[in-house]
Amino acid sequence: MSVPKLEEFGHTIPMSVRWGDMDMLGHVNNVQYFRYAESGRIAYFEAFEKSDPTFWKEHGIIMAGIGCDFLAQVHYPAELVVASRISRMGRSSAEMRQAVFQDGKAVAALRGTIVWFDYRSNSTLPIPAHAREWIRAREVVAPEE
Repeated sequence: MSVPKLEEFGHTIPMSVRWGDMDMLGHVNNVQYFRYAESGRIAYFEAFEKSDPTFWKEHGIIMAGIGCDFLAQVHYPAELVVASRISRMGRSSAEMRQAVFQDGKAVAALRGTIVWFDYRSNSTLPIPAHAREWIRAREVVAPEE
């Protein structure tokens, strides 16, 4: 995977490193990057809920897989930026690319597969047309389809 650049992302949130995010080696523990990505993913889709009040209640996303490349160490105290984007949309799944930046430099690159899901029937759904339009409109780099 290539090193992400901040300008590739249309959605970002700030994230402060907490003292408890570190491990005994004095850097942010690898598990924390998955938590940072979760916060970014939820924030990305919180805005969608305003256009679809059934989102998170009747249908929404679930994680099917996630991975991370650790590019640099981060130490407390630090201010980070968590960036998120949808890079590909299939019928019912999408690939989400995320990155954690410190001072404009990528320190972690994450990739995940999310699946559109019907919480009531416990089954996958095709990504709704209005969700596809919403995603396309907010992305700086158009998702593959």
